[in-house]
Amino acid sequence: MNAPRPVSVPAPLGLLAELTHRCPLKCPYCSNPMELDRRSVELDTETWKRVFTEAAALGVLHTHLSGGEPTARRDIVELTRHCAEVGIYSNLITSGVGVSQDLLTRLVDAGLDHVQLSIQGADGAVNDHVAGYRGAYEKKREVGRWVVDAGLPLTLNAVIHRGNIHQVGDLVGLAVAMGAKRLEVAHTQYYGWAYANRAALMPAKPDVDRAIAIVEAARTRLEGTLVIDMVIPDYYAKYPKACSGGWGRRSINVAPSGKALPCHAAETIPHLEFWNVREHSLRDIWLFSPAFTAYRGTDWMPDLCRTCERAEIDWGGCRCQALALAGDAAATDPACHKSPLHHKIVALAEAEAVTATPPPYQYREMTARAREPVE
Repeated sequence: MNAPRPVSVPAPLGLLAELTHRCPLKCPYCSNPMELDRRSVELDTETWKRVFTEAAALGVLHTHLSGGEPTARRDIVELTRHCAEVGIYSNLITSGVGVSQDLLTRLVDAGLDHVQLSIQGADGAVNDHVAGYRGAYEKKREVGRWVVDAGLPLTLNAVIHRGNIHQVGDLVGLAVAMGAKRLEVAHTQYYGWAYANRAALMPAKPDVDRAIAIVEAARTRLEGTLVIDMVIPDYYAKYPKACSGGWGRRSINVAPSGKALPCHAAETIPHLEFWNVREHSLRDIWLFSPAFTAYRGTDWMPDLCRTCERAEIDWGGCRCQALALAGDAAATDPACHKSPLHHKIVALAEAEAVTATPPPYQYREMTARAREPVE
């Protein structure tokens, strides 16, 4: 296909390159699909390099080298070098577990621009319990020191839930102590594996409000020292978040198998057709693939969304959440207070958050199968 880009479709800014689903951690909020891609179906080195070259030509400015654990790929240095060669800013999203100082040095020499290090808690007990991996916390601290010493900007990413929400202030302090330039306080989004663990992860609203207040105060106190981004939990929100900045408007996800996705959880929508980078160029996928065009813009929206003053602010919210909670991916996201089903997620959150003893985590493993979520 050689048709010009429609005027209404901007060039994508970012590429999430999910190099592998292999990961040493077992986080109960894992955002990867319920069925993980095995190593045998992962894209090879040359195909990934072609994808990065096409991404640069399409207008992509930065790529997130992610997973799973991207450093499980033996070609991670070569892929990082290729990003630098085609002019794409590279961000390594890593658990830190399994990263050696030698590997980090080689990544820096290859042109790596940034490291985003996940953190599951502000101390070893909480971090390692959530991660399902003993010794992970100390290893993360060590890798963080190497990153800062190498002169790379460091971001800490903390997914917040019932098990660590009491540590939000401590996580801010940890980010400062580690020399991070940025902290992401991202309340759990309940899709995939996190949806199955919702009853174990859901915090109470007073705890959420308290965490938000702590972050807001820290932003003022640490201005010029630490940038803090925050993702508000959908189940306690008034308005939905714009999925990936708007479906098919800002970013492309490429799964380990080569499937191109408009958002991280898009495969939960069964009727969508996902093109694969093995058979299609990234440009054609972005412009013409059925999955990317399905919910792009506003024409697909129900009247409630299309006529809303926020139609081109939140772009209808999350399609995966609409499917999970309303049974229709084209419905108004129940996270929006205007949705007739908004009461449902509020009731779910309140019912699960007050449970005195939450159920144990269903830890994420390549062979694990989730139980049905509690409704």
